[in-house]
Amino acid sequence: MADVPDPLADFVVAEIRRARGAAGMTQEAFGRGAGFSASHVSAVEGGTRALTLDFIKGADRALSTGGLFERLVSKLGTPSWFLPWLDAERNATQLRYFEPNLIPGLLQTEAYARAVLRLDPRLSDSEVDRRVAGRIERQDVLCRDDPPQLVAVIDMSAVHRAGEGFEKLMAEQLNHLVACAERPNISIHVVPAEAGLYAGLSGPLSLAHLGDGSWIGHLESQLGGDVVSQPTDLATLFERWESIRNETLPRRQSLELIMGVAGQWT
Repeated sequence: MADVPDPLADFVVAEIRRARGAAGMTQEAFGRGAGFSASHVSAVEGGTRALTLDFIKGADRALSTGGLFERLVSKLGTPSWFLPWLDAERNATQLRYFEPNLIPGLLQTEAYARAVLRLDPRLSDSEVDRRVAGRIERQDVLCRDDPPQLVAVIDMSAVHRAGEGFEKLMAEQLNHLVACAERPNISIHVVPAEAGLYAGLSGPLSLAHLGDGSWIGHLESQLGGDVVSQPTDLATLFERWESIRNETLPRRQSLELIMGVAGQWT
């Protein structure tokens, strides 16, 4: 996720606010040093905006902590894959996503993201709100001046998965996919049902190409996720990616299929 989960987020925000006060810094002065507006700082401190890695790093810069808050988050419970993958995603020049069951997070609407997150009974309403905000904020990477080239591959089952009462939500999500694919930096492909059994059915995978020419991978499971950086493991992921990509429909045909399914629910 792009945000730090409760109750850790509440603790870290309180510590940042306390350190800001001890330094005699207003929210405006702190924001200038951290790279955020005063209103953004106020929203994070007030709990109405998600605490993200960018904000944590900004706090470390503004308060000259030497990376204290980033280390604090890592030590106190944020999954080990969170920080390096989020950095990779936000600094990538190319992104590759494969999802067999869901729409990739960077392409989700707010309503779809909320419905997916509510499937976890452990999450409180406030934590769902925080995570939704973090997921939507995470999508800013696709709108910056130099966005990464994103190729997303989605299994046909994810396109059709709506369920009773979710038809309108899913139609909105699919139309959003088509709108995203109109951007020159985003390409979306569907693996049709006719593909049958194929390598991707073992689970989702993500790949990010960084500015220094290196690649990093990410694998999710029921318990969290793992960052993949070893050359042999990356080679395996690239082989898997190519195998999956070879099963997809062409871009235009994929979008026509998505639009056709969306039309059934509107």
